[in-house]
Amino acid sequence: MDTMVIGIAGGTGSGKTTLTRRIVERFGGHVSVLYHDNYYKSHDDMPYEARCRLNYDHPDAFDTPRLVEDLKALRRGETVYSPVYDYTIHNRSRETVEVRPTKVILVEGILIFADKALRDLMDIKIFVDTDADVRILRRILRDVKERGRSLDSVVTQYLTTVKPMHEQFVEPSKRNADIVVLEGGHNLVALDIIMERIRSHIEGN
Repeated sequence: MDTMVIGIAGGTGSGKTTLTRRIVERFGGHVSVLYHDNYYKSHDDMPYEARCRLNYDHPDAFDTPRLVEDLKALRRGETVYSPVYDYTIHNRSRETVEVRPTKVILVEGILIFADKALRDLMDIKIFVDTDADVRILRRILRDVKERGRSLDSVVTQYLTTVKPMHEQFVEPSKRNADIVVLEGGHNLVALDIIMERIRSHIEGN
């Protein structure tokens, strides 16, 4: 199988997931997704309070080597079992997700362009660029509504780790992108171009 790997990066709340979801909705079974967030390191040895204080926006928070190996396996035509991260307990859950090899594999995450080994496996690298004010508002809504977080904890985390790590690691990784998309899945012109490239690859194999 001639597999095309597309990386979708960008800051928290930038619209990466919307873009990813639209691609999956359009091409269905021709597309598989690996989420970098599911590859947060396991911390079974730490109590909950200690896990809450970890910096989850630093590259060292992720088990990126495992993601690299899983992506290589998918490119070889092998099925992998991605870990699953549980945000309510700040730890990896006991579940896994079966990810099958497909013609197009999407890799999504804030820091996927910061790691050269992972970056080198990608055929197309897309960075979703969205205004910081919009991103923080989306982050607050998501973490409070979907992840059961308090407003104070979300704001504190944003100011102490999310914003500094974005400036140190995420924003500089944008220079590794092939395409910079403003507003992610809401940018219909960019979306059409990306969709056409994917359609051409799927139908040409």
